[in-house]
Amino acid sequence: MIDSSDKRSLRRALRALRLRLAAEQPDAAARAAAALDLSVLPAVAIVSGYHPLASELDPGPLTARLRAAGARLALPVCAGPDLPLVFRAWDPDDALVPDALGVPSPPATAELLRPDLVIAPLVAFDRRGGRLGQGGGHYDRTLALLRASKPVFVLGLAYAGQELDAVPGEAHDQRLDAILTENGYIPVRTS
Repeated sequence: MIDSSDKRSLRRALRALRLRLAAEQPDAAARAAAALDLSVLPAVAIVSGYHPLASELDPGPLTARLRAAGARLALPVCAGPDLPLVFRAWDPDDALVPDALGVPSPPATAELLRPDLVIAPLVAFDRRGGRLGQGGGHYDRTLALLRASKPVFVLGLAYAGQELDAVPGEAHDQRLDAILTENGYIPVRTS
């Protein structure tokens, strides 16, 4: 098991890598969205994207395709540093306000939704569904709660270069169901 200081060092190195990948591939998000055969995803009514921070791959092209296919959109909202995220209805034309972490999010007046598909940002992934996030545990807490109440498909969105042989994990970590990169769709290996 990797200790927390090693995970911090790993995150720092992987964020630097992601920044370089973003500069080298400014069209990666559009390529990933265009290449996805939507039939590989489960039927969904509500999709949560995210507001990309720093060099995170922008889910905008993918959420636009899913919206055109009939899905309602939501964005995650953080109410506090140790709380799970909530999901609020979102339209790309809506004004956003900073949540408790300063991330642009739908306002408190936007309808609360429970997504069927969560598009998750990440720092690294592996083909067994391992996901290394920013380190706050928000997605792990949130996905555990969602999955306890209904089926939720979690799609990691990343640059292909963010793949590791194995992501260091802990018992509480929530796994991805698949990953989408500029090189295509990666179903998670279960063995």
